[in-house]
Amino acid sequence: MASCIYPGTFDPITNGHLDVIIRASKMFEEVVVAIAKSESKRPMFSLKHREKMVKIATKDLKNVRIITFDNLLVDLAKNLQINIIIRGLRAVSDFEYELQLGYANHMLWEDFETIYLMPNLKNSFISSSIVRSICMHNGDVNKLVPKEIIPLLKEKDCI
Repeated sequence: MASCIYPGTFDPITNGHLDVIIRASKMFEEVVVAIAKSESKRPMFSLKHREKMVKIATKDLKNVRIITFDNLLVDLAKNLQINIIIRGLRAVSDFEYELQLGYANHMLWEDFETIYLMPNLKNSFISSSIVRSICMHNGDVNKLVPKEIIPLLKEKDCI
């Protein structure tokens, strides 16, 4: 398979995200990590800062490209001519939400396909919202995020 898109807010990128990116990079010639602006989610980190964190965390993965976007995922995919996206699933609750998104995207573009990957068991409970909550209380997130981004979290007084 040629290319896939792994979309998300990545606020911040976690070890679970990185696990999915690494695994997808072994299945596809190119993985486009698409960071959504997602102002409606009120991200803790700016789009530029999130992009910087993802670039640093994936710097050793030669077939991974980082982009940002602020439009419908289907429109981004059409513009890139990539009809496959990767989504991570941690729990049954994720599946229900992701299934609805997958069907909606497929209705918008019939050729649009979603592949679901479960993160490694040790990363299955990690979410960006958990990391943000721990950060806001000056907790230790060293085991939850790629070690390369720790200085960027400190820079924003996250830890």
